[in-house]
Amino acid sequence: MAMAALRREGRRFVPLVSSPNPVNAIRSTLAPTEEQVGLGVRSISTQIVRNRMKSVRNIQKITKAMKMVAASKLRAIQVRAENSRGLWQPFTALLGDTPSVSVKKNVIVTISSDKGLCGGINSTSVKISRALYRLNAGPDTETKYVILGEKAKAQLIRDSKKDISLTMTELQKNFLNYTQVSVIADDILKNVEFDALRIVFNKFQSVVSFLPTTATVLSPEIVERESEAGGKIGSLDSYEIEGGETKSEVLQNLAEFQFSCVMFNAVLENACSEQGARMSAMDSSSRNAGDMLDRLTLTYNRTRQASITTELIEIISGASALTG
Repeated sequence: MAMAALRREGRRFVPLVSSPNPVNAIRSTLAPTEEQVGLGVRSISTQIVRNRMKSVRNIQKITKAMKMVAASKLRAIQVRAENSRGLWQPFTALLGDTPSVSVKKNVIVTISSDKGLCGGINSTSVKISRALYRLNAGPDTETKYVILGEKAKAQLIRDSKKDISLTMTELQKNFLNYTQVSVIADDILKNVEFDALRIVFNKFQSVVSFLPTTATVLSPEIVERESEAGGKIGSLDSYEIEGGETKSEVLQNLAEFQFSCVMFNAVLENACSEQGARMSAMDSSSRNAGDMLDRLTLTYNRTRQASITTELIEIISGASALTG
């Protein structure tokens, strides 16, 4: 069949090749006439604009639906995030939050989302994490990453693959509660050696505003060292320990509980910021789709009106020629 079609095409082009200027002859047969071009451009452009309007309208429906879904999820998480802020505040009052402490082993816990379309919250977390890495880098120090979320993993794995100790994804696949987050915190404590855990997340403020935040959790040894040296956590010695436990055991329990509480609040705050940013982004996308739809409607009406005007002129001209 292919050879037969080739022979037919060859027979069709034989007279053209035998002509004095075969290139121009072939070009003239392939190119449509002016009349065909004019009619074709009008009909094709109208159809293209109509298809584009249809696709933009469908995208607008999707973005509006995603905005409503994000709004409903935000309402469900916001109350729990605000209530969780009372968990870590007593630890901050007791042990302090010292981001400027100098230690040898730093672990940066970067919390991000698993899905996109939520503005720049993931890029902001990654930028803060990289800045902390450069700030704590040195010949006698070691800095590692622990990544929670697919988006931060995709960005940090490009240039810091060897420094990533642990990655966890699909945190919001199930309902976020303290038990789930405490299991994640326990896995981090078991698999990573650290002197200071620096948790990077986005603190929710409003639907259109979030604050990049860093919380620092020190190991029991560093807490004891800082307590002996005085400073913000130098008042630990003023407390009396009951129950027969030593000071190191109490500090170990406090550090573990503090990390799980801070992690619980950080995950909820970041989830709130994610839904708020997604809600804002989808609202902007819906408005942009509406503006684009208005421009396409104007273009379609102009094209259609030009086509109708041209056809009327042709009809009138033909009628005048017949009567004349």
